[in-house]
Amino acid sequence: MGSGKTGWIKSLMPSGLLGRSLLILMTPMLLLQIVTVLIFFERHWDTVARQLSRGLAGDVVFVIDYLGEYPDAEHFEWLQHSARTRLQLDILFEPDEILEQQITQPPFGLVSQELFTALDERLERPFFFDLDIDNRQLEIRVQLKDGVLSIIAPRKRLYSSTTYIFFMWIAGSALILYGVAVMFMRNQVRPIRRLAKAADQFGRGVEVDTFKPEGAAEVRLAASSFISMRDRIARHLSQRTALLAGVSHDLRTPLTRMKLELAMQGSLPGVDALKQDVVDMERMVDAYLAFARGEEGEKAVPTDIGKLITDQVGESLRDGQQIDLHIADSLEMDLRPQSVRRCLANIMSNAGRYANNLSVRAGRRGQDYEIVFDDDGPGIPADKREEVFKPFYRLEESRNQATGGVGLGMTIARDSARGHGGDVFLEDAPGGGLRVRLVLPLGH
Repeated sequence: MGSGKTGWIKSLMPSGLLGRSLLILMTPMLLLQIVTVLIFFERHWDTVARQLSRGLAGDVVFVIDYLGEYPDAEHFEWLQHSARTRLQLDILFEPDEILEQQITQPPFGLVSQELFTALDERLERPFFFDLDIDNRQLEIRVQLKDGVLSIIAPRKRLYSSTTYIFFMWIAGSALILYGVAVMFMRNQVRPIRRLAKAADQFGRGVEVDTFKPEGAAEVRLAASSFISMRDRIARHLSQRTALLAGVSHDLRTPLTRMKLELAMQGSLPGVDALKQDVVDMERMVDAYLAFARGEEGEKAVPTDIGKLITDQVGESLRDGQQIDLHIADSLEMDLRPQSVRRCLANIMSNAGRYANNLSVRAGRRGQDYEIVFDDDGPGIPADKREEVFKPFYRLEESRNQATGGVGLGMTIARDSARGHGGDVFLEDAPGGGLRVRLVLPLGH
């Protein structure tokens, strides 16, 4: 029950750092403003409305009392003039009229309630008021013994302009503070986004030489650590490639001498077998070097992925494979062409060894470009699919016994895909064989 409530609350929270930071900053400000407004309504607004209502009610009582003392027409004219010029009240007396509408209960609204209370306390007569006869005036009607007295007063007699000024100040200051907070937080979050983008580009093999630490001290520290990590990885890859290249070169020299020695032996017994062993050793050395080299030295460049796939399929067709190709979307992506070509070649080569037919489907899937290889071979058991990606692992018991190879094909394929920020997945093909799904991010 508690976890459900927590999950519901988390679903309402912003997912980004900018949104969460702004929420942390603005929530106290919003609460402070709410408390300020409540205090204003409780103290200032309530007091001002009460005092204004009492003042207007007092003026109404004064007019009624004056009419009671001096009911003649001459004094009424003087009262009308004085009330208009000094009290901002327009007085109209309707003789022999009966007040048809009365207010006996406090109406809805703070101002209406305060005015009702003030009039009810001071008048001992039926009365009615309308605060909305127009945008600037209100009307109070009082039943007298010989008619109805109508009093028109300006609305500002009951409303204080400080109320609107206060709300405008609250709203204006809030917008300014929120704008400043958004501007500063965006500047603080921008270096983090650049760091994330640099890490993503580095993971996909894109050069990030222009990246430099910036922002707050903690962000600069993280950026400096990233640069140090990038340099260490680059040195490690360079050293590994140099080491394997040196080993390959050192092994090629004795292998070349062995080939010459065997060639000079003629057709002696066992020579052909030794020649085949030398060829196998050369092939293994080349495979080890290709695995160690990976994407070293190759830069990511805009590449037509559809053309790249078509060219590689064409090479496989020339090697005798049966391939059905369908490309739904061909677009330009930042790729290391040779690395992706090796990845495609290894996947199609494996399918060519273990299956008669191969179907290749490629197209955009959301934010990724997906290439699906479906073969009609024996497939791979689900519990062994991750094992085939390990270096030098060969699944001999479920695949053709005459496959050859050194167990690096799928390792190189996944290494290339992950070097671009993607991956390689093994699944069941609809026809019962193996499905290899190569996913490459579009890099948006």
